[in-house]
Amino acid sequence: MAADVLRNDRFLRALRREPTDTTPIWVMRQAGRYLPEYRATRGRAGSFMGLATNPEFACEVTLQPLVRFDLDAAILFSDILTIPDAMGLGLSFAQGEGPRFERPLRDAASIEKLVVPDMDGELRYVMDAVRLIRKELDGRVPLIGFSGSPWTLACYMVEGEGSRDFARVKALAWNEPALAHHLLDTVARSVAAYLIAQAHAGAQALMIFDTWGGLLGPAPFKAFSLHYMAQVVDALKADPVSRDLPVILFSKGASGQLEALADTGCTGLGVDWTIDIGEARRRVGDRVALQGNLDPAVLRASPEIVAREARAVLDDFGNHPGHVFNLGHGITPEVDPENVKVLVDTVHEHGRVIRSR
Repeated sequence: MAADVLRNDRFLRALRREPTDTTPIWVMRQAGRYLPEYRATRGRAGSFMGLATNPEFACEVTLQPLVRFDLDAAILFSDILTIPDAMGLGLSFAQGEGPRFERPLRDAASIEKLVVPDMDGELRYVMDAVRLIRKELDGRVPLIGFSGSPWTLACYMVEGEGSRDFARVKALAWNEPALAHHLLDTVARSVAAYLIAQAHAGAQALMIFDTWGGLLGPAPFKAFSLHYMAQVVDALKADPVSRDLPVILFSKGASGQLEALADTGCTGLGVDWTIDIGEARRRVGDRVALQGNLDPAVLRASPEIVAREARAVLDDFGNHPGHVFNLGHGITPEVDPENVKVLVDTVHEHGRVIRSR
């Protein structure tokens, strides 16, 4: 990928805990159903999978929020379940429902036959999208590539669909730990290969979404989630391209594990809204940058409250390096885009005020 000159690199500098003129901001699911232009493109694509697997459509929706808002990073439009789909589990999205797999993993034979997908075969469309987005960005802001964590992917692969407690995969972990570890190792090697391929295609930062890590108690979390995220980080650091990119881990509901997460060698930690970000900063010190952590529901309040709560998060973090503003989870479809503009503008304005103190 030919190098381009970034005109706005404050997101990358914040992850490196370097000084910035203000706090950078991007929003999880910033390309999504709350935007009418996204809904229009999805309509043209015919389905969510039609949107996600078409590099031109994926590029189009990735760039849409950057037209509306003064965001400091773009994130690849894709889905966390592309890897298990490429493994042959048969991913689909029914209208108004979440993801489902036609062939979930329900026995040892189905788990043992899994192999790391071909990044230039079944997942080439993702890399083509990364290359196209990077070209179209033309140095405007950095591009984030991402994957689901091994544990989170395993949750869906075993359950076959979304769940409140993912009891099947937890039962597998308790009853057949060797088989669960075999599954997680295969998925971790796949996640590492996937993120490395995104780095080679042009991603400038990498993020791992551990959406369901918080379902685990402290000891199981370390054995079945943390261990495999650390394995992925180690693999990224061993590759000549991805080793130079910042890596963000976001484990929702796992604020009790911040110190252990920081010890993986990652560059930054995503923080959900169940912990004060100032407390999180005090706990991890200068080991990692922090990303977060406004409650997404705040964006359904009035513009005045959105601005007030954004300032409160910034004040709580204080005038310290290493803060990337974000929500504590993804933006929801009901949000008014005007409130997102209020959020982005407030973060930049108040971030400058904090740095002048």
